[in-house]
Amino acid sequence: MYCPVIDLVKQLVRCPSLSPDDAGCQPILIDRLQAIGFTIESINIGKTLNLWASRGEGKTLVFSGHTDVVSVGEIKHWLYSPFEPSTKNGMLFGRGTADMKGSLAAMIVAAERFVQSHPQHRGRLAFLITSDEEGCSINGTVKVVERLMERNECIDYCLVGEPSSNEKLGDVIKNGRRGSLTANLFVHGIQGHIAYSHVADNPIHRIVPILNHLINIQWDRGNAFFSPTSMQIANIQAGAGSNNTIPDNCFVQFNFRFNTQVSASIIQSRVEDVLNQNQVNYSIKWDIIRHPFLTKKGNLLNEVVNAIQHYSKITPKILTTGGTSDGYFIAKMGAEVVELGPVNTTIHKINECVKESDLKILSLMYQRIMEKLVS
Repeated sequence: MYCPVIDLVKQLVRCPSLSPDDAGCQPILIDRLQAIGFTIESINIGKTLNLWASRGEGKTLVFSGHTDVVSVGEIKHWLYSPFEPSTKNGMLFGRGTADMKGSLAAMIVAAERFVQSHPQHRGRLAFLITSDEEGCSINGTVKVVERLMERNECIDYCLVGEPSSNEKLGDVIKNGRRGSLTANLFVHGIQGHIAYSHVADNPIHRIVPILNHLINIQWDRGNAFFSPTSMQIANIQAGAGSNNTIPDNCFVQFNFRFNTQVSASIIQSRVEDVLNQNQVNYSIKWDIIRHPFLTKKGNLLNEVVNAIQHYSKITPKILTTGGTSDGYFIAKMGAEVVELGPVNTTIHKINECVKESDLKILSLMYQRIMEKLVS
């Protein structure tokens, strides 16, 4: 039986949109949005395609998402071709079905139904769609937000279609995300023969006890919305390939997922203080990937919860766990930001899939939120 949501997802999955290549997704979405009266603005930068589409005036509700997907890995391990959508036992298989072409299709079809029912809606409905979310995220949503802020655009509410659900559609929504800060640390020593360590300086020996100290620091206790800040070591590299040579350098990469109780600058300062106190010869480069953001209880959060209760008959957990999202950039505009999307158990995995029935219900949830906020 024909279903507009499932049909649109399949069209999008057939586009092999490996980040940042949109591969034809946005032209499909533009045609659908133009047909129902949206004004289209393409803000393309390099290989990244960005779409800003809006309809109406007044309080603004934005639906945000991305058309790009991650690599498919070893195709031979897929049950079906990753870019040829296939259905088995009610599950739709294909790269991007859950993250997040399924959400995009649900949003577009929800907007079509909404406009048909409310052609003169009182608020402004908008879409912000990028092809640079799974990659470096430097020419995507952040650039669109910069453009919007330059001309004093206002966004009141933003619903991001990231796959927030854990086991059942709507069991978890996100009202914020932790910040992400990465340290790229080079510890400098003096190379020498293992047997003559007194005339060398082993950078590995220098950094190991310091790393142990940093791991055990309690950076904060978290709060009602966020878990405590955590540090994880991602990479350690040293040595010249010889078992009798002390290396002259050691590279360590570690990441902090931090909350609103502490800032990136405080973490950086404390780490460098520890290094300096231990008289380490080092150089360090910091990469601030995202700052934390949080949306407290308001109109958007209330209506998202109400929509889930109405269609799924459950009350969602409101969490800030997981990785980063483009919601951070939109929150900088003062918007309330909430993430609601499909179950995330197969995202970025071989045989990514989503329940077709979930996408149909998700589209109804999105439509209800539109009706409550901008009808």
